[in-house]
Amino acid sequence: MSLVPIATALIEQLWPYLLAGLMAIAGLWTAYAKGKASQKARQVAADAAARTEAQKIDDAVAGRAPDDNRARLGKWAKS
Repeated sequence: MSLVPIATALIEQLWPYLLAGLMAIAGLWTAYAKGKASQKARQVAADAAARTEAQKIDDAVAGRAPDDNRARLGKWAKS
């Protein structure tokens, strides 16, 4: 009793369902990857906004105008 003919018959009858299942898995994987990329982009934007706000706070605490701070940092970076 060989299982090859039985397996072949099952595959011949079930291949559309197997293909549909694989396509569904591929679709879910694609949606997951796009969602992950979107979330990462959103997080990067939030981090950039937080850094900008932190810099504004640092400038305000320092008590100097942003242009004055840039000039001082430019001199410091060149030395």
